[in-house]
Amino acid sequence: METTITTTFSVDKQRIRERKAALERVKAQLKRDFVGIDSVIDNLLDYIQIWYLMPEILSRPIIVCLWGMTGVGKTDLVRRLMKYLEFQDRFTEMELGNNDETSYIRSVSTVLSQEGFDDGRPAVILFDEIQRFHTVEPDGSPVPKTQFTDFWQLLSDGRLPKRDKDDVEDYFNQFVYTQRKKKRKATEKPAEKESDKENEKEDYYENEIGLWEARNLKKLLGLDKAVADIAEMNHYQVFELVAEAKDRKTMYEPVDYSKLLIIISGNLDEAFRMATQTAESDIDADIFHAFTQKITQVDIKNALTKRFRPEQVARFGNIHLIYASLRRADFKRLIALEINKIVVKTRENFGVHLDVRPNIHRLIYRNGVFPVQGVRPVFSSIVDILETNLSKFLFEALLDDMTAISLDYDDQREEVVALLGGHREMRLPFVGRMDKIRESSQPDAVLNVSVHESGHAVAYIALFGLAPLQLKSKLANSYAEGFTFPHEIYATKDSMVKKAMVYLAGGLAEELLFGAEHATIGRSHDREQATRIVMDYIRGYGFDEQFQANYLLPDEEYSMDRQVTDAAIEQMTKELIARTRQLLQDYQALLLDLTNTLAAVGSLGAAEVSEIAGRHGLKADVRAEGYLHMPDYGQMLASISTPPAPSSDTA
Repeated sequence: METTITTTFSVDKQRIRERKAALERVKAQLKRDFVGIDSVIDNLLDYIQIWYLMPEILSRPIIVCLWGMTGVGKTDLVRRLMKYLEFQDRFTEMELGNNDETSYIRSVSTVLSQEGFDDGRPAVILFDEIQRFHTVEPDGSPVPKTQFTDFWQLLSDGRLPKRDKDDVEDYFNQFVYTQRKKKRKATEKPAEKESDKENEKEDYYENEIGLWEARNLKKLLGLDKAVADIAEMNHYQVFELVAEAKDRKTMYEPVDYSKLLIIISGNLDEAFRMATQTAESDIDADIFHAFTQKITQVDIKNALTKRFRPEQVARFGNIHLIYASLRRADFKRLIALEINKIVVKTRENFGVHLDVRPNIHRLIYRNGVFPVQGVRPVFSSIVDILETNLSKFLFEALLDDMTAISLDYDDQREEVVALLGGHREMRLPFVGRMDKIRESSQPDAVLNVSVHESGHAVAYIALFGLAPLQLKSKLANSYAEGFTFPHEIYATKDSMVKKAMVYLAGGLAEELLFGAEHATIGRSHDREQATRIVMDYIRGYGFDEQFQANYLLPDEEYSMDRQVTDAAIEQMTKELIARTRQLLQDYQALLLDLTNTLAAVGSLGAAEVSEIAGRHGLKADVRAEGYLHMPDYGQMLASISTPPAPSSDTA
């Protein structure tokens, strides 16, 4: 007859209710602290709920991964969560790496033991900046030697070896050897009196081992005694303690970290491909947001396989919280919140009521927002633009006993304007750092860039029926540059041809309006991309009837002679150039209108481009940032008539 053994534990319902209420309060507070990550906060607190409310039922650690570009609030979110839960004394952070030769720590278990987390009670460890730790080289080969190998064991089942038997044996043998050596030294040391020699030996035997040795001993043997008590033991007592402990089997049993909350945080450029555009301040934040919103758990796992072995990727688990980059509205709200903090501090510290006008908000946004860098540049710009100038006005107001300051920005005269006490006006010349760079572009260079980008835009409108998301010809760059930001285009035979034509249109627009001799080398990257598309079209996808084999196979055993296709690639590129040149000639009036408008203002949104196209009889749909342009396959399939069934009549 089988006997079923069940384990029960008492449920403290009152404690659970209190902790549940605490989680809700913490969630609300975190949403006040952070901008644009409400969904991440909701999901994070949902996933840790079982760990916080009923850790007794956990049989393995909870693992939560946070992924996103820099400055979106990954590390700070975890730190504040621990603060609001009043869990700081059971929380630690750790960065793993392969090349830290200066640190004596080579294992996760060392950190957990030092923190006292090996007592079976709930605790939290944050493994931050995990992208710096890798076991696979960029070429796919394994890293020959890595540290922190027990990290993977911790993720696997939450159990780590308490100590290695060899470590205890080594300690015991070293201890015996050291004591014998010291004993011989004490015995053989010349002394004037025999009594002095005996006293010295007795003093040695009775010497306490000290705090440093006591700490090592407590950690090695897992002693329950306090370090101070161990430090007072003499060498004989320690010898007996070590001899007894090294034969105790329980000393080698693994430590159970099942009540541990493991949070892994990192930046994965392989998934967040736009993360490398750190200096870009002119691309609309909503565009970056839309692209990062499309990143999925599958993308994250694929990115992890570029850094870790497949079995290691599996140990990260399936709880992956993905931060989208902040939207334009998020940055505006962040700026407003930070300005409000300054308003409050000014009133509380100096008794001065501060009113910051919208032009100051816009000035900070223009010069402080770099979408892929998150919030840090914004904080820096608020100091540079607002706090630095405010200090000068505040000094004057306090000297004249004025209790009100209104701050504004004069865009025409490029001055910060302060109205002190409602009647005294002060002005300070000020140009934002990014504005200064944008203004440094020469007018002729801006015109040239405007023609180039308008060429891309005209081809994009004519071929895809869409208005580009953003059109720019004045960037925060020491050289005149611009961009035309498209939507995501589903790759088909037809769309590949059209995309190649859009790339070619920029340089061809310069030739059309300025003459071939005045066309610039700004076409270089465009030509590269167009050539890649044509090469893939012919060599990879078999869209050219003349070449149906795949000429891009990487394996040497199956490789094809790619040079055979060179003439076809050149011929197709020439044909596309001729078609694109004709397209621009057909819409030259639109090209000129778009160029002049763009050169005057430096930036156009989709709605503005669509309106200009409409004036020339061309329809340009305005679609959101996350729009995927693709054929209507459903309608195509539905339009195919079903062929009649074969007749059953026989002749």
